Amino acid sequence: MAQSTAAPTPTTQTLTPLPLRAIAPWAVFFGVLMLVLIYFVGAEQGATALVSGEGVHEWVHDARHLLGFPCH
Repeated sequence: MAQSTAAPTPTTQTLTPLPLRAIAPWAVFFGVLMLVLIYFVGAEQGATALVSGEGVHEWVHDARHLLGFPCH
């Protein structure tokens, strides 16, 4: 008994580019989010503190050292 197997036919997929109007709001959102995170990791202590106390400093202490920010 001979088995015949048909070779799969290759299909081509076309990629449709995303318009800039669809990407721009997300890029702005994540850009602002990254700036806020960098602020809290790098500058949230001392004279520029938005939150009083040492809470934020303790939460991001290791991230400061990982990113090269001095904190003590």
